[in-house]
Amino acid sequence: MSTVQTKIATDTWVTATWDEYIQAGENLDYEKAKFYYFQGKLRIEMSPLGNDHASDHSIINSAISIYTALKGIKLNGKDNCTYHKIGSKGVQPDLSYYIDNNVKAIPYGTSIINLDKYPPPNLVIEIANTSLPDDQGTKRLLYEELNVEEYWIVDVQNVKIIAFKIQNGGSFRITTSQVLANLDISLLEEALKRTRETYHSEVYGWLIKKFQD
Repeated sequence: MSTVQTKIATDTWVTATWDEYIQAGENLDYEKAKFYYFQGKLRIEMSPLGNDHASDHSIINSAISIYTALKGIKLNGKDNCTYHKIGSKGVQPDLSYYIDNNVKAIPYGTSIINLDKYPPPNLVIEIANTSLPDDQGTKRLLYEELNVEEYWIVDVQNVKIIAFKIQNGGSFRITTSQVLANLDISLLEEALKRTRETYHSEVYGWLIKKFQD
């Protein structure tokens, strides 16, 4: 990619320098996009989010907030926050969380979170409607290298959550969260399925009862 003025292909990985990645993020043509940078390549996600993506995003974020409030887990959540490992890695996950000992790791007044200065979030979640293959592939490798503790992918079309524990530079599937006090991920999948049949506040009431059992 010769210049940032050149139209950049979106929703795919394109060879680019770190400076081109930064400049693309400042380009108003991509104002509503999400940006990733890894292994000398840039990804700009422009896929329309739409109702399904937005609804699942809302349910998962609210479910985690309810669970941690009921269980007394310290939590700070971030929506579409940008993280940089200067010169080599950039991510903008749909949801990310600092938990327990890390809950106050990022001070207010911080803009882009510099991972050379601050720790990575404990939990990262991508809501995958049209981006599932990449979320399972390259982004998984990216979050492994950033030493995130857990990485979840919400498969919107199949109403599933694919969750990974990241450890020693690799990752493996889990069915209960280790950073969220053994939260049963199947309960969140059931909540997602219920949103296809009813309204969100009713699903929240169901979740509260399940979390209190």
